[in-house]
Amino acid sequence: MLHAPASPQADLQSEPNDFSAILAEQTDRLLAQHVTPACLKAADGGVFPAAAWEAVSDAWLPLALVPEAAGGVGLDAPAAAQILRRSGYHALPAPLAETMLGLAVWTAAAGAAVEGPVSLATGLLRLASGTILAEGTMAHVPWAGAAGHVLAIAEAPDGARHLALLPRAAYTIVPRRNLANEPRETLHIGTAPLGPDALLPLPAPLAGPDGLMLFGAFARAQQMAGAMERCLDLAVAYANERKQFGKPIGRFQAVQQMLAVAAGESAAAGAAAQVAAAAWNTDQFPLAVAIAKARCGEAAGKVAEICHQVHGAMGFTQEHVLHFITRRLWAWRDECGNDAHWQERIGRMVCAQGGAALWPRLVALRAAANGDRGTQP
Repeated sequence: MLHAPASPQADLQSEPNDFSAILAEQTDRLLAQHVTPACLKAADGGVFPAAAWEAVSDAWLPLALVPEAAGGVGLDAPAAAQILRRSGYHALPAPLAETMLGLAVWTAAAGAAVEGPVSLATGLLRLASGTILAEGTMAHVPWAGAAGHVLAIAEAPDGARHLALLPRAAYTIVPRRNLANEPRETLHIGTAPLGPDALLPLPAPLAGPDGLMLFGAFARAQQMAGAMERCLDLAVAYANERKQFGKPIGRFQAVQQMLAVAAGESAAAGAAAQVAAAAWNTDQFPLAVAIAKARCGEAAGKVAEICHQVHGAMGFTQEHVLHFITRRLWAWRDECGNDAHWQERIGRMVCAQGGAALWPRLVALRAAANGDRGTQP
């Protein structure tokens, strides 16, 4: 019989992380209970899963990366990344990733945590003067209609940049959805004042060329890693159940070879995503995220293709869960920077330091993955 491959987590940590395993198991139970096929079908039709969101909120999952002193749970990034991966595994149709990362960035900049869903906007706002927003448009903002606040970067007339937390009253929405039918609205910003606590100095990690997109890419990489694990689990299970010529198709060498390729792609992508989580809050984080997003995006297409080939036409039917997962993979790989964007970033980061620095930087990245926190950004 075929079996899904073990997680690469043990290869990256010298000691087993029992807490992460327990956290992943409890998150799985919670999401399996609330993210049902009926929930996914309803969300596909535009219904926000209020019960599922209430469940993850009651479990404090959106506050996972917020320090305890700021009213959060205070998990480290590798543990919080497990939550994001499980949300991708179950295709949670709610803005858990955006809220978790948005609150983490906002509270790290000394902002106060807010209640309800939060979205991340990767565009650039303009300030007319002081705390007065200038009119503008921001496209492809995830879950903005369900969110009470949108986190964005705002630039003042003098060129200074700030982190801004926009309340729902500051923008109007033009509905739009991605391939997975997840909301990706266009926001029209009106001239409006922001409250004194809604505009903060821009933290150093956001001063790079990608700004908030770096954190969005981190979230998408974790979600894609989890979604690929689900695709592989579904394909292995189907290959062991579906019979042709009197035996399970999983016993045919061609099918085994296809699943082996998918398993290798999924494992490599998962390892890259895990390295990015381990590099959180270090100077290796931008490079680690660029590698993770590019590698997960590259693997996503191959894993989805193979898993659909194993299922045949069954995986595309409305009754089967596979297409809910693969449509998210296809959508997520292009969001927050596609493969080409992050591959270019990798090249620029490496070339900026010269060829002689490449190997030491890879060693430093590996050290960060193994727990050597290095220099803070």
